[in-house]
Amino acid sequence: MPLYIANRLVDAAGRILLGKEQAIRLALACLLARGHLLIEDVPGVGKTTLAHLLARLLGLQFQRIQFTSDLLPADILGVSVFDPRDGAFRFHPGPVFAQMILADEINRATPKAQSALLEAMEEGQVSAEGRTLPLPAPFFVIATQNPADQIGTFPLPESQLDRFLMCIALGYPDPAAERALLAGEDRRALLARQETLLAPGELDTLFDAAARVHVAPPLLDYVQALLAHSRQATGFSLGLSPRAGLGLVASARAWALLAGRDHVQPEDVQAVLPAVAGHRLRSDGDRRTSPEERVRRLLEAVPLP
Repeated sequence: MPLYIANRLVDAAGRILLGKEQAIRLALACLLARGHLLIEDVPGVGKTTLAHLLARLLGLQFQRIQFTSDLLPADILGVSVFDPRDGAFRFHPGPVFAQMILADEINRATPKAQSALLEAMEEGQVSAEGRTLPLPAPFFVIATQNPADQIGTFPLPESQLDRFLMCIALGYPDPAAERALLAGEDRRALLARQETLLAPGELDTLFDAAARVHVAPPLLDYVQALLAHSRQATGFSLGLSPRAGLGLVASARAWALLAGRDHVQPEDVQAVLPAVAGHRLRSDGDRRTSPEERVRRLLEAVPLP
């Protein structure tokens, strides 16, 4: 049953976001691992469409926050407004109080505004007006950002990057997908007609199934070896954190579930490692090294179990 549900989600998403099955599967694996997703790419390749699509397919309450240079933390968390009828201040929750948040162009906002999401992403709660307020469950953040070399961007600090389980890129479509896109119906119209595919409780079924996927001790040894090499090798200046290790195991479980298996194979770890580790690893000295190159070096250095 979980595999049938997962395949329905992938197939439905693929009919709207053409030629991006790998990115769709990674995004679903990220959400099934209860992680947050960062999508970095040039404007106009479908980042926002993917976020809207996942929320609609999963039936999650959705809010979009457009990050700009003048955005304030209160614009995200909410603010207290004086109510003359009661003679007291009343807290008005901000858009963060939803099950899925699209933080659009997150690196257009200042670090102060970006940091408003830190507690929400890590603990599922926010502190506002001297109170700690729980967020809806499940709670996901999908953030998009433009390449850091574009004008008017504020790079995310390592502490916030580490809270995103995965970072993926969509890229330009291949010629066949682009031709179908040009000749087909407007994607926004298709998205507006897309129905929710999950019945009540089915998302929890997927969460539980992903958490039950078996990870053998040799696979855990492999993950630990990857983590240790990233921290000790001379080619890396910043290794993978324990949070990254937990996320890697959870992502591999979700990826195996999407493939219809009840156990994790080394190929599952390797499939999700670029998305989990690429934005966390830092090269020692050469900052021009791409995330793909850093992950490739890590995979080549650590033997398979």
